[in-house]
Amino acid sequence: MGHGHGHGPPYKVPDASIYKVADAPELVEVERALARRGLKDPWLRNEVWRYNVKQFSTHRSRLVTFLFKGFPLGFAAFVATIGVEYALGIDYHGGHGHGHGDEKGHGSGHH
Repeated sequence: MGHGHGHGPPYKVPDASIYKVADAPELVEVERALARRGLKDPWLRNEVWRYNVKQFSTHRSRLVTFLFKGFPLGFAAFVATIGVEYALGIDYHGGHGHGHGDEKGHGSGHH
């Protein structure tokens, strides 16, 4: 898939055996609760990475990062847009004729 350019994948997939439910206290409790009901989740190990705070941070911080990742760039674009509109004299409030005193029949006594 490198198309002869000598490029490999930009990531290294970790071996699944490095993730152990015992390393995540929250999942140990889930495992115990399931065991009390005679159940077992064979895929529980796939969730261990979410609880590795050192490597993947907390759920809350991942959520905040996800929600606000583009905020600085978006806010800068917003400010630039306002500046350009102001510099060019663009006004979205005047001259629309919504019947506020204009003489084109829209607001002349039809209340």
